[in-house]
Amino acid sequence: MIRQTTRPAAGLCTLPMYMGFLMSEPKHANCTRLAEVSNISHDRVNRFLLREKYEPHDLFVESAKELHLTDDILSVDDTTLDKPYSCHMALFGYFWSGKHHTVVRGISLITLYYKDTDGIHLPVNYRIYNHSDNKTKNDYFQDMLDELLLWGLEPALVTGDS
Repeated sequence: MIRQTTRPAAGLCTLPMYMGFLMSEPKHANCTRLAEVSNISHDRVNRFLLREKYEPHDLFVESAKELHLTDDILSVDDTTLDKPYSCHMALFGYFWSGKHHTVVRGISLITLYYKDTDGIHLPVNYRIYNHSDNKTKNDYFQDMLDELLLWGLEPALVTGDS
């Protein structure tokens, strides 16, 4: 069961709409794209996400329904969402981009993916890098792994790139 929203959606963006969009959009899952394909204002999508404040545990609960939670592979990956025209926004910094093979301005997203024996692979935890936390990406990874173990995930193997 999807976590209940805190109150009924006042705008045109709803939880089923948002989740359906995330599952069907292979490349550009952002507020602007959802607004474009749903013919609604991206501000409505933004307000919906700000009001609900989804947490990593919400992602785990949804993904866990589809996965075998023992003896499979957990992988860590980080990506940079490049924002070349943004300067004054929260969580903004300079990060290495594998796409551009250089340091770019943007937001760094750290994700843990779990792949089970049936071949299903889903994200199970995430963090957005925040310079003010005074943590490295490895510190975030260790925190995320500790959480997953508490939530009941028992991977046989944990992988990551350097």
